[in-house]
Amino acid sequence: MDILAIIPARGGSKGIPRKNVLPLAGKPLIAHNIAAALASRRVTRVVVSTDDAEIAAVARDHGAEVVMRPDALAGDVARSEDALLHVLDTLEEAEGYTPDAIAFLQCTSPLTAPEDIDGTLAALEEKQADSALAVVPFHYFLWSEGEDGGAQGINHDKSFRLMRQQRDPEFVETGAVYAMRTDGFRKARFRFFGKTVMHEMPVEHWQEIDEPADFRIAEERMTRLARSRPVADALPARIAALVMDFDGVLTDDRVFVSTTGEESVACSRSDGMGIELLRGAGLAMTVISKEQNSVVAARCRKLKLECSHGIDTKLPLFLNWLEERGIAPGDAVYIGNDINDLPCMQAAGCAVAPADAHPQARAAAQIVLSANGGRGAIRELADLLIASGRIAASGA
Repeated sequence: MDILAIIPARGGSKGIPRKNVLPLAGKPLIAHNIAAALASRRVTRVVVSTDDAEIAAVARDHGAEVVMRPDALAGDVARSEDALLHVLDTLEEAEGYTPDAIAFLQCTSPLTAPEDIDGTLAALEEKQADSALAVVPFHYFLWSEGEDGGAQGINHDKSFRLMRQQRDPEFVETGAVYAMRTDGFRKARFRFFGKTVMHEMPVEHWQEIDEPADFRIAEERMTRLARSRPVADALPARIAALVMDFDGVLTDDRVFVSTTGEESVACSRSDGMGIELLRGAGLAMTVISKEQNSVVAARCRKLKLECSHGIDTKLPLFLNWLEERGIAPGDAVYIGNDINDLPCMQAAGCAVAPADAHPQARAAAQIVLSANGGRGAIRELADLLIASGRIAASGA
């Protein structure tokens, strides 16, 4: 099936202003859903629907296409379904493109994983359904207050209490993932129609961002999930490039100054071997450094690495270097160690930090290495990339 993932994201959030682009674990909120959709095995195309120029720019930087919606579809009472239909109409008119089904993802559910998207789409196809949704199991007793002020059981009889295993299973709609066959959705103009089926996603992936405190809760849960997940799961499904900072990554972040003012740095020979192994695997690589120092160029020449140094703002160069090689940001790995690396770390498909990186860089990284910068971090990363079997040789 040809599956189009659509992520609606309007700019006028009232509860948390600018919510969709606020940072969460080092990335804009919307970037987490984009990354999950791009990593899905069933999704073939990812589009963000927005009325906001900043959201559009962030979405493109993180690998999604953008369809700008009119103001009439971006107000407080605008339906998500209308934004979805607008995307379908726009792509059909512009390209003659109509997917078999759509995956409707909500960027306020940042813990959504690729397998949650794939599971909902699989339920739609394998159960020959018309629409599907992601749910989590629910085992609680619900009550309401009657007209007389007395409490009444909603999903149970208050006169006796069944044990959990004796009750019929119940489920909560997570709001994270919906799937609909396109033809049926166009006719129904609503997300639920025909035969609707459920996909049960892990409870730990269920998190909605509605209040400011939810950002902190989500970050804490992301950290726990990352620690319990195999490290390779954080890597892009296709690894086409590795972009590196220099100081604190290829060096231990110290500088030695002679009596004549000449500077030198400490590097690891094992990192050099890691670079050589990655070159042998055909991975495109470059170094982007803020330092305006000849030692950067000298070390990169020795390692046969492309190098740009004296770069104050790295992100434009990072994105341009990828574009020139036809590489999507989502297929790139970026390793950095300090706050000036954060924009590139946020734009890359996977952000990596050495063990001794600045706390903000470690927080932004999907992978924090066990080795320090200049002391085997690049070799550790090289071994990880090669072992993943996901390197897409560029011939570079």
